[in-house]
Amino acid sequence: MTIRLLLADDHPVVRAGLRAVLDTEPDFAVVAEAATAERAVELAAAGGVDVVLMDLQFGAGMHGSEATAAITAAPGGPKVLVLTTYDTDADILAAVEAGASGYLLKDAPPEELAAAVRTAAAGQSALAPAVAHRLMDRMRTPAEALTKRELEVLQLVGEGLSNAQISKALFLSQATVKSHLVHVFAKLGVDSRTAAVAAATARRLIRR
Repeated sequence: MTIRLLLADDHPVVRAGLRAVLDTEPDFAVVAEAATAERAVELAAAGGVDVVLMDLQFGAGMHGSEATAAITAAPGGPKVLVLTTYDTDADILAAVEAGASGYLLKDAPPEELAAAVRTAAAGQSALAPAVAHRLMDRMRTPAEALTKRELEVLQLVGEGLSNAQISKALFLSQATVKSHLVHVFAKLGVDSRTAAVAAATARRLIRR
């Protein structure tokens, strides 16, 4: 059976490259492309798609993980395979929680990409080896691992937001934000916001 694909990426060159690679597979058919996450959600909802290859960053619009959640929430909707350049814990956890069937990095070889598409289409999990390794590390040391919410707070700290701005962005009280940061400092073994961001960036927990 032919696996019908939707390419969701805001870079035309990336979409063209993916199409060129995927068109060489006899059982694949690229049936649609989307330059925004919002458009990807619309096209996925219209039907006729089996797997969405989803980037995470789309400029100022909807984030790829948000689009993934919207697509996977629909009964009978297509599977979503995240294809991105980011391998931080914050990105991986957001995508997995949103319902992504797989998570692959854009530097994956063509044969790995093709295998991941077929795995996702079959309803199974397709994770890049590096991504699977990071998730396994989190499972081995759960007491040291930052939670998804702690990662969200720390990501915003890294983007220069104050506690007040973070509380508004995440709909949390400032006291809750401070509590999350206290836990973050303890887990990372640091005593300041700057040190926390530096440590988390070095460990590829958040993106800079």
